[in-house]
Amino acid sequence: MTTKHERILDYIRNLNVGDKISVRTIAKEIGVSEGTAYRAIKEAESEGLVTTIERIGTVRIDKKKKENIEKLTFAEVVNIVDGQVLGGRDGLHKSLNKFLIGAMKLDDMLKYIEPDSLLIVGNRNEAHRLALQKGAAVLITGGFDAEEEVKDMADRYQLPIISSSYDTFTVASMINRAIYDNLIKKEIILVEDILIPFAETYVLHTTDTVADWHRISQESGHTRFPVIDQHAHVIGVATSKDVIGKDLNMPIERIITRAAITTGARTTVAAAAHLMVWEGIELLPVVDSSRKLIGVLSRRDVIKALQYMQKQPQIGETFEDLIFSQFTMVKENGHSFFKGKVVPQMTNNYGTLSSGVLMTIMSEACRQVLREQRKGNYVIENTSIYFLKPVQIDKDLWVKPSIIEIGRKMGKVDVEVHSQGKLVAKALLAAQVWEEH
Repeated sequence: MTTKHERILDYIRNLNVGDKISVRTIAKEIGVSEGTAYRAIKEAESEGLVTTIERIGTVRIDKKKKENIEKLTFAEVVNIVDGQVLGGRDGLHKSLNKFLIGAMKLDDMLKYIEPDSLLIVGNRNEAHRLALQKGAAVLITGGFDAEEEVKDMADRYQLPIISSSYDTFTVASMINRAIYDNLIKKEIILVEDILIPFAETYVLHTTDTVADWHRISQESGHTRFPVIDQHAHVIGVATSKDVIGKDLNMPIERIITRAAITTGARTTVAAAAHLMVWEGIELLPVVDSSRKLIGVLSRRDVIKALQYMQKQPQIGETFEDLIFSQFTMVKENGHSFFKGKVVPQMTNNYGTLSSGVLMTIMSEACRQVLREQRKGNYVIENTSIYFLKPVQIDKDLWVKPSIIEIGRKMGKVDVEVHSQGKLVAKALLAAQVWEEH
């Protein structure tokens, strides 16, 4: 028997893209409390099934695929520019391929307008009309309205026409920033991208015995299995340690490790990898908000994913990439050092090097020097800071990491930072290691 939460999610999944939903409607339709409906809608939002648009409501959307995550929907554009939808609400769930600024003559503009694009333009009624005819949505800047004929066209073609009080330059910058941020997200692999789905997962049920564990272990070659009840909820994990010396007819439910460590589908692979290293486990059950099993994550798949991430070009740079791009590696007497400069973006409001930026620099130097000695993926586990001194803008920095210890699972590095020949920072960093097998 499915739970009320699962019934609501199934109901939402069966809605047509573009359908509007509300807490009150769901509660009345399914016969549940508004609190239950609210929690289920939030779960659907985290799964990418719905999106909430200010002044419009919650709308069923087409779940984004990983490879298309850099494309924004028109609904997201409304939120980004704090816009007002004048027409074409039924097309808010659609994605835009590109945007262009209408700062040219109409004949020239027509050469660049494409279906599913977004024309950013001011109070130019003919441009609004032509864009819709070419299959493009319209974003009117300066807070202007649109003609009733244009609004009717937008409704007919299901292409949004949006008004924003911001100027054209500001709106374009905001949308570009959102696309850029999503390019970074595209490089982040989530557990849901690599998990082994439930249909392909070896599991044990509470009614199974130790003999069943041995049988499944022989079939799969694994030694760790999620144990689920009749509703597929994870109640524990059965490992080889649990079954050693146990009678073959003993129910598996009596010997399992009940405080099972699990993760969610929207967790990043890096975070899951850290959990698996820290807990020393080879297989991690993946569950939804009700602890219902949706798949498992294996150590081998995690390692492959981390290797893939390292090989990808950085289309969108993170703050760490931007910070450490200012540094170059220098070899002296067999040791690796990093030389850089304090640029304005690295400073705090006093004009000195930000302590957070300084810690980022030391952490990245630690990881890079460890990778030189042993290839692998490293996650900073612990940092002990001895002292930090202020460093002025435009001053040179020398970052000198020294490996104290490196083992199969852990590396320790002492990092010193010098400026103008003086020691300005010193820290001891420890990193967890994932071997690349």
